[in-house]
Amino acid sequence: MKVGDLVKLKTAPGPMNSGSTGIIVKIFQKKCWRTQERGPHIDWRKIDPEPHAEVMINKNVLGIPISELEIV
Repeated sequence: MKVGDLVKLKTAPGPMNSGSTGIIVKIFQKKCWRTQERGPHIDWRKIDPEPHAEVMINKNVLGIPISELEIV
């Protein structure tokens, strides 16, 4: 993925996913603690940064892990 790609979330529609398409405006590295996999007790030393994208959807810019996006 790269800046300018049209993307949408991979997950099923729900409160955080309207199914809308967005455009990537920035790619960056960031740590992301996934409580469903690692539990509620955060230890940032145990994880490495992963690629994220700033995605503009309906005038909002959201930071989303690239692993959660798919190209349209």
